[in-house]
Amino acid sequence: MSLSIGIVGLPNVGKSTLFNALTKKSVPCENYPFCTIDPSVGVVAVPDERLWKLSDFSKSIKTVPAAIEFVDIAGLVKGASTGEGLGNKFLANIREVDAIFEMVRIFPLKSGKDDEILHVMGDIDPLRDIEIINLELILADLETVIKRKNNIAKEIRRGDKEFILEDEALAKLIPTLEAGKLANTIDFNEKEIEKVKQLGLLTMKPFIYGLNKRAGFDNLDISNPEIFKELTDYIESMGSRYVVIDAKIEHELKDFEGEEKEMFRRELGGDDDGINSLIVEGYKLLGLDTYFTTGEDETRAWTIKKGSTAPVAGMAIHTDFKDKFIRAEVVFWNDLLESGSYGEARSKGKVRTEGKEYVVKNGDVIEFKI
Repeated sequence: MSLSIGIVGLPNVGKSTLFNALTKKSVPCENYPFCTIDPSVGVVAVPDERLWKLSDFSKSIKTVPAAIEFVDIAGLVKGASTGEGLGNKFLANIREVDAIFEMVRIFPLKSGKDDEILHVMGDIDPLRDIEIINLELILADLETVIKRKNNIAKEIRRGDKEFILEDEALAKLIPTLEAGKLANTIDFNEKEIEKVKQLGLLTMKPFIYGLNKRAGFDNLDISNPEIFKELTDYIESMGSRYVVIDAKIEHELKDFEGEEKEMFRRELGGDDDGINSLIVEGYKLLGLDTYFTTGEDETRAWTIKKGSTAPVAGMAIHTDFKDKFIRAEVVFWNDLLESGSYGEARSKGKVRTEGKEYVVKNGDVIEFKI
């Protein structure tokens, strides 16, 4: 399945620096607003050691990881919803992604050295920055909802039940958005959600917040842990997730792999791999799982929605698999490796034959029979 995450935030908070690190793709990231004029798209491999172990096990010629598409969207400013800065051009780009990754700066304007990195608002206040970005998304959604409500007024007067149902969902949205709250905080029923999804609202999407720190700077989590906790508590109160990331270090390490990468990370003063954390949190936020197919020709990771049945999961390989599905041979990845061979796994009862009702588990290795 296709998966895309849009990177948004105020200018000069590290969005394009992170994008460069994510994709090893050169996009402009100079120190001034609106440098990124058009959204850049990069496809990033999902790190998963299970895939490579299975590939070694099968001596596969080809190994294909799961992937996430990242979209780097130019810095928004206060008033973007009404066309300020580069305005609605970028809000339109956000509508196309599955989730929003909102970059927030938690390092100060200066370190103890002579360096200075500008901030469009003149100072560092991550809560304010989040509120500015979210308000612009909320205002854009409010305009969409009000316009839609006006457009279906005739159908409502005619008593069309489908439009009446949609109007009820819109009636929930308007006061929530006017109160400055995200649309994804509303408890819609299933039928209402179907109607709301058609609007492509920005704030119905799940959010991940990237708290961008900087090695060598007196970051907020160290210099003012109380404010940092207030920030993370606020993010969690919205039902969102966050990762702490050093975009500059990730950018500097983008051409290194494995032990060499971790050695240089430590030398640069970095802690954990922020990019891996981002991808893992993205999967959790979107409710995704991974299953594998493996053999001499190819070992591949497939991305599916958590809770998918075997025929639905097979659609990741080909849409015909759902209708032509007969059964699936399933073994858990670690059971297969520990058995030493597919035949031995079968003799130990680790390989199971599953039917149409089987719910695929994260880490299953599957051979579909059609």
